[in-house]
Amino acid sequence: MNSRNYAYLSLALVTVSGCSTLPALKNGTSDEAISSALSSSVTQVPEKWSSKHTNSENVQIGWVDALEDKTLSKLVREAQQNNQDLQKAAANVERSWALARQAGVPLLPSVGLSGGADRTFFSNKSQQDIASFDWGIQATWEADIWGRIKAGQKAAASNALTSEADFLFAQYSIAAAVADAYFIGLEAKLQAEVARNNLTTLSETDRIVNIQYNEGLAMAQDVALSASDVAATKASLLLAEGARRDAVRALQVLIGRYPDADLELEEALPEVPQLPPVGLPSELLERRPDIIAAGQALKAATYSLDLAKVARLPSFNLTASSGSTSNELRNLFDVDQIISGIAGDIAYLLFDNGFSKAHIDQAKSEYEIALIDYAQTALSAFEEVETNLDQFEVVRKRTEALSESADQANRALDVARKRYREGETDLIDVLTIQQRVFSAESNKVSAEKQRIDEWIDLNLALGGSWKKSPQ
Repeated sequence: MNSRNYAYLSLALVTVSGCSTLPALKNGTSDEAISSALSSSVTQVPEKWSSKHTNSENVQIGWVDALEDKTLSKLVREAQQNNQDLQKAAANVERSWALARQAGVPLLPSVGLSGGADRTFFSNKSQQDIASFDWGIQATWEADIWGRIKAGQKAAASNALTSEADFLFAQYSIAAAVADAYFIGLEAKLQAEVARNNLTTLSETDRIVNIQYNEGLAMAQDVALSASDVAATKASLLLAEGARRDAVRALQVLIGRYPDADLELEEALPEVPQLPPVGLPSELLERRPDIIAAGQALKAATYSLDLAKVARLPSFNLTASSGSTSNELRNLFDVDQIISGIAGDIAYLLFDNGFSKAHIDQAKSEYEIALIDYAQTALSAFEEVETNLDQFEVVRKRTEALSESADQANRALDVARKRYREGETDLIDVLTIQQRVFSAESNKVSAEKQRIDEWIDLNLALGGSWKKSPQ
């Protein structure tokens, strides 16, 4: 056997040896296997939510418009157009799909065309200058026998789908963030109104006390107590007005405006809709964008592991070329001058100091991390829904109790004022009850705002879109 034949035999044996270790991954890990991994990673999903007050009908969409606040609806739509984070996420989606298209390019042949001309000049005029012209066309293609290129393409496509789901969840989150900032500002505006009303009442009381003091009917202690409450209420008013401006600035940044704190808000908090339909726990896994993104990330990690396993196997490349060279331009495309050829080659890495194995180990670790991330994302989503379902009812009852507290405090104040005018009680009793009224009214506003927060958080946790689908 000559040396050339021996070399060919050695290469064939190496190739066969490598192929014998090849797992059945020509078409990549099956969708069924990935679905099984996703299902087994999540804690047993119950048939229904634990709350007794739920409606298992399909989750509704369009929660922003359901609040019937025209200002909020306008601001949310403005944020969807102008928010910088959303624009960045949208650009990332475009980038991901561009990478996916790049990953699939090697599946098809690449073709290149070249052409040139040169002229050689001789200083010795007895020799004639020489002109040369050439052209060539070459096509190369790698036969994706083991599915290496296909695995890379599928991983890139899954990464792009992850970016799309992340972008969708970012849209939902921005809508909720705009609503949160808006209602923080509106709550602060209402708190300022409560403080302003309290200040008006206390100022009138303070005026009467000073008149009584000048007439010898009130003590200096009464004057000091009254002045103290007026000053404290002024401080509360300033704090509420400052909080409103801060919230409006944060809101303006979310919607892409300059934060000058100049933005009109509604005059009252909207009525909170009833508890929305919540669907079934199993449906949450297929609806929430962040869970979908985590599932696509796991798919990408799976395909990347497939790629790592077959990357060290032989690669097969075909090259076809055609072209010609001539000293005469008119003969450059003469059929007799054209030379064509086709060649194939096999490349196989014999030794890489353990790099391929380390690459596979890395891919396995990234797969395990993606699997854990998916399970944790799903578990956190279930927790958010269960918590918000529970708190929605708690906050509803708390709001009703605080509303009753405010009503009773106002009744007590009316009685105390009447008794004070008739000389049956001291001023300090009136001022104490007045502060209780102020506290009760403030707590009532906060509870009403918290109830809206819980309703929004529940819709976000359920994965319901903030806008209605176009008809």
